[in-house]
Amino acid sequence: MKSRKWFRFWMGIAIAGVVLAASPASAEVIRWKMTSTWTPSISLIEADQAFVKAVNHLCKDRLEIKFFTGGSLMPSFEVFDAVSKGTVEAAGDWPNYWAGKDRVFDTLGSYPMGLTPVDYLIWIYNGGGMEIYQEAYGKFGMMYLITGVTPMECGVRSNKPIKRIDDLKGMKIRMSGQVQGMLLKDLGAAQVAMAGQEIYQAMQKGTIDACEFSTPSSDWGMGFGEVSKYWAVPGWHQPASVMGVMINKKVWDSLDKELQQTIQYAAKVATLEFFCKQYFDGIEYTQKFIDKGIEINSYPQEDLDRIQAMVDGHTAELAKDDPMFKKSIESQNKFRKAFAQWREMEGPFGFGYNPKSYPDLK
Repeated sequence: MKSRKWFRFWMGIAIAGVVLAASPASAEVIRWKMTSTWTPSISLIEADQAFVKAVNHLCKDRLEIKFFTGGSLMPSFEVFDAVSKGTVEAAGDWPNYWAGKDRVFDTLGSYPMGLTPVDYLIWIYNGGGMEIYQEAYGKFGMMYLITGVTPMECGVRSNKPIKRIDDLKGMKIRMSGQVQGMLLKDLGAAQVAMAGQEIYQAMQKGTIDACEFSTPSSDWGMGFGEVSKYWAVPGWHQPASVMGVMINKKVWDSLDKELQQTIQYAAKVATLEFFCKQYFDGIEYTQKFIDKGIEINSYPQEDLDRIQAMVDGHTAELAKDDPMFKKSIESQNKFRKAFAQWREMEGPFGFGYNPKSYPDLK
């Protein structure tokens, strides 16, 4: 009898040990380093921060990400190669920065007269877009998750009024994107490439005549209200911008399926948080520019029609010798054509509308 008691005792100890060993709390925590293209002064970094916060919360005791802001580990434009080679496990980015490596990236972060913020979200999650991202980044040993989409980029800021696209002629303009550069050339303007943190000083010294960067909160935080007097809208050059995180493919493949799925959910949480905050912040920061005395001018519809025709021409030409670029544009246009009927039926209610009157609730 005594021996049976001891047997049960030691069996209990053994079983408890197996359970504890198998429990997530006792497993070794996976630790990642993640950096970004964005410095702390640029509000786009909030997409990366939201992703890290969500992962560290949802993957607690299994995966922990330590985040390093842009420029703290390496220059911002070196993060692509760093993730590809496995120097760091992950990095936040804007896909268009890598168009020099593969033209398809120029379609995945933003495209002139292209997808709107909601368009991108629907196309990515339901219209086949996510597969395009994985194919594009996969060629460089990475997988990709969306962490946010911005509202329309602000437009062009300058120190002389821009009321028509012909007013851009002769100007030196900081603007990102290869196709955007082609359009500026068509309009007689010169594209100037520079990092976001260099724009303020270039505007202040007159090295450039005009600039664009991102959303109202980003532009205000970068001091553009101090170095410009005029604001030309809408931002035809970037109707939206996709933020995301590059993850080294070998590192990703080493995770179990459950952890991969949890990280994917964390990215969706970050996307919603960033999307809503960027739109809501637009209220406050647009007003700050107005209060500063910035004059806002809108392009007439015929100018936007001209831009669209120019975009169509360049897109068709680029697609001739670039199958991946063509594949992405075709996929986006397939979605837009399919969505066109419902978009037309939505009329002013597609993303809310501005009523001509409000009820008196006093």
